[in-house]
Amino acid sequence: MQGGPRPPQQYGPRPPQQYGPRPPGQQHPQHPGHHPHGPGPQGRPPQQGQVYGRPPQQGQPALPPGPGGQAGPGVPQGPGVAPQGQPGPGVPQPQGQQGPGQPGAPQRQAFNAFAPAGPAPQPQEIAPVTAMPSPVSANPVSPAVVATPDTVMPVASSAAGAATALTAPTMLTPIVVKLGASSPDTVPEVVTELADPGAEPETPEDTGPDPEQVLANYEWRFHHETLRELVDNPDELREIRDKLTEKLSPSTDNASRARLLSLRAVVSRILGELTKALSDGKMALVHAEATGELRRIAIAKARLAHVLQWRGDFAEADRLFAEANSTELPDRLRATMHEHAGRSCLDQGRYMEAFNHFESALELRKVEDPELIARTELALDAVSLKIAENGMGPYPRSKEEILQITKAPVPRFDDRAQCWGYVDAEGKFAIAPAFADVQPFRDGVAWVRRRETHAWELISENGEKQIDSNVGLLGVGSFSEGLAWVSKDGTAGWIAIDKYGRVVISTGFEDVRPFRRGLAAVKRGGWGAVDTKGRVIVPFQFTGFSTALTDGRYVDGFADEGLAIVDAAGRKGVVDRHGTVVVPPVHPALVIHPVAFLIAGPDGRWGALDRKGRQFIDPVLASRKQVMEELDRLLADTKPVL
Repeated sequence: MQGGPRPPQQYGPRPPQQYGPRPPGQQHPQHPGHHPHGPGPQGRPPQQGQVYGRPPQQGQPALPPGPGGQAGPGVPQGPGVAPQGQPGPGVPQPQGQQGPGQPGAPQRQAFNAFAPAGPAPQPQEIAPVTAMPSPVSANPVSPAVVATPDTVMPVASSAAGAATALTAPTMLTPIVVKLGASSPDTVPEVVTELADPGAEPETPEDTGPDPEQVLANYEWRFHHETLRELVDNPDELREIRDKLTEKLSPSTDNASRARLLSLRAVVSRILGELTKALSDGKMALVHAEATGELRRIAIAKARLAHVLQWRGDFAEADRLFAEANSTELPDRLRATMHEHAGRSCLDQGRYMEAFNHFESALELRKVEDPELIARTELALDAVSLKIAENGMGPYPRSKEEILQITKAPVPRFDDRAQCWGYVDAEGKFAIAPAFADVQPFRDGVAWVRRRETHAWELISENGEKQIDSNVGLLGVGSFSEGLAWVSKDGTAGWIAIDKYGRVVISTGFEDVRPFRRGLAAVKRGGWGAVDTKGRVIVPFQFTGFSTALTDGRYVDGFADEGLAIVDAAGRKGVVDRHGTVVVPPVHPALVIHPVAFLIAGPDGRWGALDRKGRQFIDPVLASRKQVMEELDRLLADTKPVL
């Protein structure tokens, strides 16, 4: 938003959230036809070997689980290996072709996805400072593959555990759009933004099916209790992994390497080779973070989280899932992440928390999404069964607990001392009341002011002084990304310092905003932006920053995605983290949508631009809500895939 003083932020507790399953028979508010769930027997019996989002095929009998919760004789205990030349029951069927065991289906050879397709500034000291201290088939089942030693299974038969697992883990599915376009160039940019970022078009050289497309079209079956894929042809997956490696070798850009490494990690995880998957997943995240692209980073984090989940490192897996699920991501991708975070909670016996994740996945979808509803209902059924068997499990954790954030002391005024101090989570003073004014802790530090001076000093969470009031700072801003804006007179000449009081950006600005994702909005004549080294990224030519998001938030400067809305004499446009003007400032109003830009025309009607600033929906709709609904409708053919 534009420069100038901002009203103080109000702090206080949020209303308590209600956890647990809905009462029996209650329908989902967003989906009237949604099946009711609960801990009792009213939940729909799950169907074994159900295809993702589809009921079992007619003529495919369901076998009950075996003794001790193990999968029945028709359910492989891992990514089964079919006899030579014979497909296992979990091998994906090519579209339009019936699988073996179905009525009237001819027997066929093992599906080979790769059958030949034919030719075709130095720091300065500011002042004295103190030192910082199961599928079912009528055909015989192929033998199971034994899980590798680094594969960790869910705990069974206790409130702290989950169902007995198969050896094939669940995998994250980012969004890929299929609109029947004849070539990538015919797909609108606003739609392709939903795809796994940076996906490359197919190369002219005909080398057989692209492994990414093969994975995208793979039809997975899920066990009704563990919600994990059932894989019967590991050799096919190994061939897919080899093809991904072939694509990876010549790729040198961070975007391509992040995508291909994380996909290879997915395949290795499904094969039970979790050490390889962990190595690829970690390296993919390094490359993704180097791009600075929010969605690419989120997908890499979520895929790595699955590997950690299957290694038994649930705390780190859940942390990555929570970090990845940003409100600035498309709803479909967020819903998918909630699904997989819920499966991680199911593995741990955190049934209420899993239930909440699955419910969130449904609530994020504001249009009918049959496949998501079907697989989420399957997940809710699994949770209901485990609750009936083992109880509700542990109480859901807070986001701070999942993110492993230690809650900092919070300000509290002491009536007797008539001073401010800080109290811990139990309400006891962790830092004694001795200050005339205080600010909340940010980045592990807080600004405080004593009665005898108008200048601020900086303290750590244990109350130790880090910057003395003798420095004479009358204006201070909260720390963000290790830096804070400060001023000697409190009105102008704002410079950036670190937590030791060393000057990092010495240029004095008229007005400033906190750093976000390495950039800060600053004013010098006009408004622009600088990075953490003080380099000018956006020229000082705008009236202000007014970044509005569709989730209702306004951001000071740049959003997590590296985009900002700039104001030029009342007209809005968009700039990116590199200073490029994506949308010229010519629109009366503009809002950043996860896959588009919502714009208002001169007559107050709304439309949308794609992420390259091209017209996508003409400004003829009465409200931006209608535009968002139209975007959902236009993207209704998308589905979560690998």
